[in-house]
Amino acid sequence: MKIGINASFLRKQNTGIGQVTTNFLKKLVEFEILNFKFENNKGVEFILYLEEDVDLELPEGFSKKVFLPAWKRDDLIRKIWWEKFSLPKMAKADGCNVFLSLYQCPTVMPKTVFHLMVAHDIIPKLFPQYVNNFRKKLYQQLSENGLQRADKIMAVSHRTEKDLVQHLGIDPKKISVSHIDVDEIYKKEVSEEESQRVLQKYGLEKGYVYNGGGLEIRKNTASVLLAYKMLLDGHELGNKMPKLVVSGKLMPHLVPLACDVEQLVADLGLGEQVVILDYVPQEDLPALYRNAVLFVYPSLYEGFGLPVLEAMNQGTPVITSKTSSLPEVGVDSVLYCDPLNVDDLVMVMRNLLANEHLKAALSLKGKERAQHFSWEKFVTKTINIIKEETKS
Repeated sequence: MKIGINASFLRKQNTGIGQVTTNFLKKLVEFEILNFKFENNKGVEFILYLEEDVDLELPEGFSKKVFLPAWKRDDLIRKIWWEKFSLPKMAKADGCNVFLSLYQCPTVMPKTVFHLMVAHDIIPKLFPQYVNNFRKKLYQQLSENGLQRADKIMAVSHRTEKDLVQHLGIDPKKISVSHIDVDEIYKKEVSEEESQRVLQKYGLEKGYVYNGGGLEIRKNTASVLLAYKMLLDGHELGNKMPKLVVSGKLMPHLVPLACDVEQLVADLGLGEQVVILDYVPQEDLPALYRNAVLFVYPSLYEGFGLPVLEAMNQGTPVITSKTSSLPEVGVDSVLYCDPLNVDDLVMVMRNLLANEHLKAALSLKGKERAQHFSWEKFVTKTINIIKEETKS
């Protein structure tokens, strides 16, 4: 039994899909998955397909294959060429019986290869403003075709499952759901020494309101800034109003697809109260969450919502949207707001900032809820689907 895996995003480990790819493979190796026997006591060999080589120690039964198409520039042309044409050809030549795509993409495998595709979201379908040129439109159309032609789909949330059925007309019988998890770094206790290192690095004092996870428009950072400004102007919390820290790669050249947070802060006169951090490396994020008085994330749409779960793991009280997949993640361990209603966000932020008992309760409940998610569950379900579908 040969199982091919699209591990391309190992080269982009700071992205959401990069984290999923990295942690899935770590757990797969940890499991010594070769001990799982398939039908007729068959062992299994895993082949990881990559666009760029990565430093990765692999045990016996795992190998990697690095290749590129003739077009080597790292853009959508190469991505389409590699995923749609080169990858299926290579997997077939290597004799793969099963192929696992760890994200939705244009890959369509030959009928002799069972293809399981992980679906994270269909954001370009729901927010067409993101698909603002021909190449992006083509990639989106090809990815939808890839989802429709996959033998089985693993959705990372029930919201994504519903969206696949409702918007792409995919048969619900071929969709399974399994929640993903966060990187192991967020599960570790942050030491006082590490807290001080990160606070000093960014010139912060403990007890700020934190908003992170990206500055693209659907993340709704603009509403956070507007709500914060209203709270300041209302003087309801007096001297207790903490600073607001916003992190995310600044991309003013991508406006209106991304929030020009620097310009908005200037327009609102918040230069003294808001700290803009730009891109923050993952190793600093646990301490950044841990030292916040609350994490506010009123995203308009998420296929899962990793930042919310990251904050919960660190015991940081969370305010997020009562839309898309976010209530699946937070359940009753976070506070919810209407992301389209700034007044509602103001009210929820005010209530949480003024209530120490509520903050303590959410901190505890968030950490407890976070224990329900694990890479072990995700990998186990993936392997069980493959075993079930390849019995014959």
